[in-house]
Formats: sequence, C-alpha cells, structure tokens
Amino acid sequence: MGFLSSLLGIIGFGIGLPFGLILGFFFFIHSKPRKVQDPNVRPLYELDTRALQDLLPEIPLWVKNPDYDRVDWLNKVISEMWPYLAKAIPGMIRSTAQPIFEEYIGKFLIETIEFDNLSLGNLPPLVYGLKVYETNEKEVVMETPVRWAGNPNISLVIKLLSLKITVRLVDLQIFSTARIALKPLVPSFPCFSNIVVSLMEKPYVDFGLEILGGDIMSIPGLYRFVQETIKRQVASLYLWPQTLEIPILDPSTAAIKKPVGILHVNVVRAHKLLKKDLLGASDPYVKLSLTGESLPAKKTTIKKKTLYPEWNENFKLIVKEPESQVLRLQVYDWDKVGGHDRLGVQTIPLKLLTPYERKEFKLDLLKDTNLSDSREKKKRGQVEVELTFVPFKENSIKYNSGPLDAYGRKESGIDRASDDGAFGRAGLLSVLVQGAEDVEGQSHNNPYALVFFRGERKKTKTIKRTRNPLWNEEFQFMLEEPPLNEKIHVEVMSKRGLISFMSKESLGHIEINLRDVVDNGRINEKYHLINSKNGIIHVEIRWTTA
Repeated sequence: MGFLSSLLGIIGFGIGLPFGLILGFFFFIHSKPRKVQDPNVRPLYELDTRALQDLLPEIPLWVKNPDYDRVDWLNKVISEMWPYLAKAIPGMIRSTAQPIFEEYIGKFLIETIEFDNLSLGNLPPLVYGLKVYETNEKEVVMETPVRWAGNPNISLVIKLLSLKITVRLVDLQIFSTARIALKPLVPSFPCFSNIVVSLMEKPYVDFGLEILGGDIMSIPGLYRFVQETIKRQVASLYLWPQTLEIPILDPSTAAIKKPVGILHVNVVRAHKLLKKDLLGASDPYVKLSLTGESLPAKKTTIKKKTLYPEWNENFKLIVKEPESQVLRLQVYDWDKVGGHDRLGVQTIPLKLLTPYERKEFKLDLLKDTNLSDSREKKKRGQVEVELTFVPFKENSIKYNSGPLDAYGRKESGIDRASDDGAFGRAGLLSVLVQGAEDVEGQSHNNPYALVFFRGERKKTKTIKRTRNPLWNEEFQFMLEEPPLNEKIHVEVMSKRGLISFMSKESLGHIEINLRDVVDNGRINEKYHLINSKNGIIHVEIRWTTA
C-alpha cells in the first residue's frame, strides 16, 4: 500500500502541475481587469465614532492642536535635501555606533562587528507639525513629531569564531517626538552655537531582521523583546533630559566670554622712582588694568613727595581668560596742572599664577612694554605687588588642577585659601538687562535702563523710537559679602533727543530681592514694571562666589 500511494502521488503531481499552469495562463490571458473605483471621500463629521478613533492616530498634530504649525514647506525642503542628507547622516551613525559595537567585542564569542551596507534609501522622514516654545533663555526651542517609514539598506557583518553572519534590517519604521534647541544664540552667523536634540517620548520602532535570509522577528516572543530593548537603549541615550549635542560654531569663536574668577591685587610699595618734581621728588600713584577689558583702570591713592611710596592697598579685578590676560601696572607722577607724567610700566601674565596661591612680584619699571626696544637704559625704580587668582566655584575644577604654566616665581610658603577663608564669601553680582516690552511714555519713547545698587548707578544705551527695546547689556558688582538682605533697583527711563521741557520721563521700575539670587545662584525672569500700564522688563541676575 505504501508503494502504491507514493506512485499515485507522483502521478497526481505530474498531471496536476501542468494542468494548473495551463489553466492559470488561460485565465490570465482571457480575464478582464476590474475597473478600480475612486475611494469614497467623506468629511470628518460624517464618520461614526469607531471610524474616527481608527483615524485619529494618522491626523497631523497641526490639525488636532492649534499651537502646532503646519509645515508642508519644511517637508518639501527635506525632500529636496534628502539625497544629500542620506549621504551625510550615515557617517554620524557610524561614529555613534562604533563605541556601542566595541562594548560587545569579546563577549558572546564576538570577534568583530562592522557595517556592510549603510544607506538610508530615497524616502525622507515626514514632519507632522512644529511647535515653538518661548523661553527666557538665549535659545530657540522647537518640538516636532517625526515619522519615517523608509527603505534603508542597512546590514551588519558579525564575526563569530571565524564565521561571518550577515544581519540585514528591512521595513524600518520610526515614530517619535523630538525637541530641538538652537542654543546659545550668539552674534555670529548662523547665530547659534549648537543644535541640541532630545526625544520627548520613547520612540516607536518597527522593523524586520533577516539573518542568513530568514526573518527572525517572526519567532514568537522575540519581536517584542527586541523592540523593548531598542526603546530602552535609545531612551537611555536621547530621552529627555538626555540630549544629543551637535556643535555648529567653534567655541572659541562663538562663546561669549564670561568671568571665571577674581584677581586679588595688593599694591605693596615702590622703590627708587624717578624724580619728576622741581624739589627732587614725585607724587606717585599706580593704575591697574587687565588687557581685553574696557572697564576704567583702578587707581591707588597718591603719595605726596616721595620716591619710596608705601601703599598696601587691595584691589579686585574680574578675570575672563586667565590663560591670555595680562595685568598692566602703570606708575604715574601726579601733577596739579597739566597731564600726569608716567614714571614706568610693567606687565604680569596671569598664566604665571596658580589658583589660590599668593605670589609676590618685585618688578623693574620700564619706559614701555616694547621688549625689542633696548635703547632706554635709565633706571626707573621698582614696584612690588602680591597677586592671588581665585576662580569661581563653578570653574575651580578647571583651574585647580595645577599651575596655569610651569614657570614663574613662587613664594616659599603656599598660602592657599579655603572656602571659608579670606576669599570664601566674596563674589560677583552680574546684572544682565536684556530688554523690555510695551514701555510707553506720555511724551516720547526713547527708552534706556538704569541699575542702582549700593550707591552705584549703571546706565544702558538709549534705543530711539521704540516700545520694545533690546539692550542686552551686563553690569557687574564686586562684593565682599553675599547680598542676602539687599535689593537692586532697575528703572526704565525715556529721554527726548532735543533740550525741552519734560526731557526725561520714567516708564516704570522694579525692585528685586537678591536673597533668591544668592540662594539659587541665578534668576532669569520677566517682571511687570511698577507705574507702567503694560510694561515688562527682562532681567537676568547671577551670583558667583569665589
């Protein structure tokens, strides 16, 4: 019976196969194709509840949420640029994936992992809306849902015990919502330094995985395991608050120089200064300044009729670039009439200093700082100073690893200040007046801002004929103690260009309690102006301790 059933099966297969081919060919030739009907398009209000629920996930966010903007133009731009982006992005993928691959080499008998093919195909992703957030920071923040159902050609070659296994990715689909920040905004084209990207939710990833020609994702249970693993890996790298930062501008070009520490200068004394007065003496004083700063120079008191002045006066200077800035010391002879005579000059590079170490310098005064000019041989005396560079706490790790340079005179004993020592409570109060909105005067609108603190008065530039001035000016106050129980007063004024009655007018003012600044280190807020109908002023204040 076994032989007979096998024989009948072979005969049936031999007869049925050609018969089926002939019958199929007959129907293919003589059958007429049906006319494809146009889909039935109906307005949304005519659909029932179930149809709407099935359709809602496919509706773009700009339809569902009015704060998302329609961006068909952006999808058109991406479509035109995609052939070039598809060549540039694989390089970033390779550099990002290489460290991940290296973690698995040597494990599970894996010898090497490398890309065989890496192409993103010709189908670009689609942006389903764009939302722009308004913040008080110098940045532009956008949020956009992105969907990509592409046709990439991505294959990996994994070498296991000298056996090469090719893994191919097919039918890739990625749905996610990305937050893109362009920050910080700087006055250099393209006006932002970095692109910072993060995901606002775990991405939906769907794909097929072919190994040795078979799709292993069809194995029961494996599909969900692989999907969840990929979601966790991507979330650990880029899910907010984790970010991917793409630099656009060189930091040295784009970065706005900010204070990094305080230079404590003690002008001790001078010896054997030049005689400039008729009675054989001088009235010396010293001017101190740092290169790269536009602030007025600081001055010592004037010592009358002496060539050996003793000052022992302390000054604090704000340091922004300790590797390149230079302290300039100029000794002058004060004259009651006419200009003051310069007795000598000397400079000290800050890179000679080690953070928290006091150094003494006894310097020969020169006619000028041109080292190549050796014609001037006159002795001009000496000046003695003590310098200590104290970095702010946020920069102490950067500058506390050792000397800024390997040379320079050190005193025999190291006088290192602790956090609770001589410099522990001193700090820098920085007030950045960014701009104002809806400030309106009765007679004119030429607004400027005044900052009052501890008897000092600072003034921004005047912006003419506007109700929304943008100043972006910063003022700094060196303080010995934290301003815990003090307030800072900011007032917006308007000034008429020509001399006339009511030439100045107040457009509103605010008072800010500085305790919050000291406790938090920084505030960045918009305040409603007092005595103004709708006026708002944007102020950022920082308290940085040494």
